[in-house]
Amino acid sequence: MDKPKISGNKITVPSDHEFLTDVDVFLEGLLRGFGTDESVIADIAISVSELVNNAITHGRKGTGNGEVEVEIQRKDKKVQISVTDHGTGFNPEDVDDPLAEENLLKEVGRGIFIVRSLMDDIKIESSDQGTTITITKSIG
Repeated sequence: MDKPKISGNKITVPSDHEFLTDVDVFLEGLLRGFGTDESVIADIAISVSELVNNAITHGRKGTGNGEVEVEIQRKDKKVQISVTDHGTGFNPEDVDDPLAEENLLKEVGRGIFIVRSLMDDIKIESSDQGTTITITKSIG
């Protein structure tokens, strides 16, 4: 696969940072179609960008292979977005606290923290077969 695949409310992209913009354009288009406020779109876009970036960087473990899937569902006045990679997984408990003094000056390690602060809910499911992170945000 060398280009994004879109099927309804789902986009699948190669595990490469050059496709972050494609995910963003797809996501923002759907959210605007739902009548979502621009400030909420910004919060969701930042969160999804963080998750997709993590999936690309950590989910493939540098192999250069794989895909990242982003699926958005509207449920009443909320959206639920799932970001899935097919990497080796991770334990969320092993992620360093970005607010701990020894981590304050690190340039990485804030993605999940940022997502938790911007979204209403986050659910992480990870195994040696991959990771799916599902976020939920009220849009109305």
